Amino acid sequence: NNNGYIDYSKLWKLLEKKKLNQQYLIDKNIHRTSIYNMKNNKSVNMDVISNICYLLKCQPKDILEYVPGDKAE
Repeated sequence: NNNGYIDYSKLWKLLEKKKLNQQYLIDKNIHRTSIYNMKNNKSVNMDVISNICYLLKCQPKDILEYVPGDKAE
């Protein structure tokens, strides 16, 4: 059963738009493991999302998107 996943590609585009990179997030204490997980569309703690939104002055919808999986049973 695949309920879909969270896609973080908007985060990387937003960083680029702001002329920043993932090293900026690391320098601001976003853990490398969290960055790895987001690069691979794996789950991260909501505190990570909150911190990134704070750092980039954005909303969660600006950095992530839900991608549906298989249709509901």
